Amino acid sequence: MYTQNSKEAFIEAKKVIPGGVDSPVRAFKSVGGTPIFIKSGKGAYLKDIDGNKYLDFVQSWGPLIFGHCDKTIEKAVLKSVKKGLSFGAPTKIETKLAEKICDLIEPINKIRFVSSGTEAVMSAIRLARGYTHRDDIIKFEGCYHGHSDSLLVQAGSGAVTFGTPSSPGVPADFTKHTLLAKYNDIKSVKKCFENSKNIACVIIEPIAGNMGLVPADIDFLKGLRELCDKHEALLIFDEVMSRFRASLRGATGLVGIKPDLITFGKVIGGGMPVGAFGGLEEVMDQLSPDGPVYQAGTLSGNPVAMHAGFAALGKITENHDIYEELEELANFLVSGLKREAKKFEISLQTNVRGSMFGFFFNEKEVKNFDDALKSDSKMFAKFHKGMLERGFYFACSQFETGFISTKIKEEDIERTIKAAAEVFKEIV
Repeated sequence: MYTQNSKEAFIEAKKVIPGGVDSPVRAFKSVGGTPIFIKSGKGAYLKDIDGNKYLDFVQSWGPLIFGHCDKTIEKAVLKSVKKGLSFGAPTKIETKLAEKICDLIEPINKIRFVSSGTEAVMSAIRLARGYTHRDDIIKFEGCYHGHSDSLLVQAGSGAVTFGTPSSPGVPADFTKHTLLAKYNDIKSVKKCFENSKNIACVIIEPIAGNMGLVPADIDFLKGLRELCDKHEALLIFDEVMSRFRASLRGATGLVGIKPDLITFGKVIGGGMPVGAFGGLEEVMDQLSPDGPVYQAGTLSGNPVAMHAGFAALGKITENHDIYEELEELANFLVSGLKREAKKFEISLQTNVRGSMFGFFFNEKEVKNFDDALKSDSKMFAKFHKGMLERGFYFACSQFETGFISTKIKEEDIERTIKAAAEVFKEIV
């Protein structure tokens, strides 16, 4: 596979962009080699600047449920662009998209749009603290909620610990109010509540997508709801990745557990940068200008992103069956990968939720971050390289999630499984 143009582009990029990329995972450090520089996308496929074509299982890390250059979304964006890129003033499309989301999600009475998932989570936590008049929060090892200071923490040696910064530039004082618990371990959460009487909220990815795909157990989520109710703390579901990807109603629709606040992103922008957070009216009304909790953003509710999101959700609500269809394809893919891996005595653990899928080169089922870290990342790197060379674009990290778009067909999955069998034979 010829990649000289990408190699040269990466060298040039590193001269003016730290690491040559604007988001660290794109640098291919965990899989080795040079990142592929993309020229264009169409439907289920990407083309790079060297002319190589790839079946895309990343789909811009989730938002492109209808693939690249969807005509309906593209039309909505172009129509909006011709009226102006941004106004810094209210537009009716913000209200229309907000109404659509609130109608689809029972625990959401009001929603506020922002420009990224990081901003959505940061704002939701500030709101929870302002509403409860408490400072501490609980998060889980392996759950990524953006790069805001209070959430960039690492776990200690025990099952639960007060957070310490995991990045230079984050003062310890910013993270001392962040308590860490183990995913799918309710005892560790109870320990957090025993250690602090000042907990404002518990935030969790109910379908974790940033340690690989690891869904939370229903009983575990029920336990979180009960603990939050008991201690009068808010429960926040971070569904920046999973909302409208796992199902029409996200994790809440799958598990039947209602959080107090939900964060959104990805799909509700239809491929444009967007985030949002919403929840119960009594909580959301604490936001400025109605309440004392301040949050603002010049480009929040950007009309181009709002029109893209409205078009994407419109297509979704017109065809509820797409989630069953995409889940069938996702299961077809991972079951095929697992079957072929078994032929070469390679242990592969898999998960599927709607159009989301994940797999680990691991001998045991992955239930939390500790389990995920025991995966064979070197094996994954070899697999990634082999599949890329054959024209299949998977996430460039063992600890990320894959996505199926409506443009991916059964014959595409069959070709993927066949190629994976060739790669497995090479790497054992």
